[in-house]
Order: sequence, then C-alpha cells, then structure tokens
Amino acid sequence: MSRLTRRLLAAAAALLTPALAVTVPLLNRNSADAAVTLPPAHAKFDYQIGGAYTPPTGVQVVTRDRTAAPAAGLYNICYVNAFQVQPGEQGQWAADLLLRDANGNLVIDQDWGEPLLDLRTADKRNRIAAKVNGWIDGCAAKGYQAIEPDNYDSYTRSKKLLTAPQAEAYLKLLATHAHGKNLAIGQKNTVELAGDRQVVGLDFAVAEECGQYDECADYVDAFGNNVIVIEYTDSGRRTACSGFGGTLSIVQRDVDVSVPGDSGYVRKTC
Repeated sequence: MSRLTRRLLAAAAALLTPALAVTVPLLNRNSADAAVTLPPAHAKFDYQIGGAYTPPTGVQVVTRDRTAAPAAGLYNICYVNAFQVQPGEQGQWAADLLLRDANGNLVIDQDWGEPLLDLRTADKRNRIAAKVNGWIDGCAAKGYQAIEPDNYDSYTRSKKLLTAPQAEAYLKLLATHAHGKNLAIGQKNTVELAGDRQVVGLDFAVAEECGQYDECADYVDAFGNNVIVIEYTDSGRRTACSGFGGTLSIVQRDVDVSVPGDSGYVRKTC
C-alpha cells in the first residue's frame, strides 16, 4: 500500500539533463562488500508510490512502493514506511513495538492515521529493524537498487517520547543491512539531521518541498548533487528549478501521487 509523507505528501524528482549512475564505495563496510550504485544525479525522475505505471519518456529513475515490481531498464528506488505502521497493518506488529503514551494510548500520526513504532530501547530497535530488513530483502530480490525509508522525522510527532538519536540509531541498522544487500539508502526529508548522514550511513536524499520551504541548499550541503526534489505546488517547483534546476533532479507531483488518467494527476519538471 502506497504512502505519502510530511508537509503534504509524497512525490518525486526529475530534471532534463541525462546523467550516468555513479558507483561509490561506502564508509565502514567490510572489504567483502561490493560498492552500491547511487541514483544518477540531475536525472529525470518519476515518483510512483501511488501506483505503478509506464514511466514518461526520458525518465531514468523511479520510486515505487515495496509491493510493486521495479520498472524495467531504469534505476529503481524501493519505498518502505520504516518508522510508522501502515493503516490496516497494526496486527502485523507485536503490541509492545507500537509507541504508547503514559496512559497506554497509541501515539498516532494524525495526518495519516499511522501508529508510530517504539524506538526507545536497543532491543526494540533491533526487533523492528529485523522486520523492516525483511522488506529490504524483498526489494533486493525484486531488483531494486536503492531504498527510501519514510518517516525518519516521526520522532517530531511522538509527544516527545522519541528522540533524534534513537531515530538515527535505528536508521543506521537499516542502512547497514541495505548496504549488505548492495542497495543504496536515501534520507527522506528531516533536513535537521542531514549533517549526520555519514554517521548514519545514508547515500542520497529525497527532499519533499525543499523549494517551498527554502531547504534545498541545506540538503546540497550534506549530499552534494545526490538530491531528489519533490514539489507539490507550482511555486515550490519554480523556486527549486530557479536555484537548482541545472544540478538536481526536480519534479512536481500531485499530493495523492496519482496515476495518469486520474483527474488529479500532475507531473511537471523544470
């Protein structure tokens, strides 16, 4: 089931000049591990977490939900909801891995009706990671080249029960596992933690509305040109394109990340 995220929702990044994918060695990896391949910078991109469809002409990079097959012949990023529970999937999780407040009530992301996962202890982080790493294994088996773990910023919606260091410690478990599967892993939003990306083990960024909120330069400071920008408004797209249209992948999608033929479908680039 596809998801949309912070600030408005999901989407993707695209641009006009083709680029080659770059294979890079990763820090703190065993010598037996192969290098991962990053998404090509400044490449045409499509964000398809609302449903898979034939990519527009010229698209080189696609993000799809982990339940979907990758797009043949393209660089594929696998979307996983790593920090929260998809609606309808609560029963698939051990009850003690769901974050609860002092009254025993589930802590819910009210925008999407998703319970937060409890990252407060190393044991719980390891158990949660074991389940999500199984999804990452599935992405690798399908032929994806990278992972996009969503809701890194869920600690900001946790009623102060979760902390940024706990989120980073958990995401590092996922990054280590992804790299062991020769998958790149992206930082989704959470610009305030971008400076820690090497410690966590993150390879590129997927930034929603960095044009709208004047954050694109902050992602570039941390990730160079390995940034995919997703905007949901014309003004956000114009701002992103004005400042970074020659270097980053930039795309505007509709908030529902719908498919062609739907009345609300939007996809624009610089």
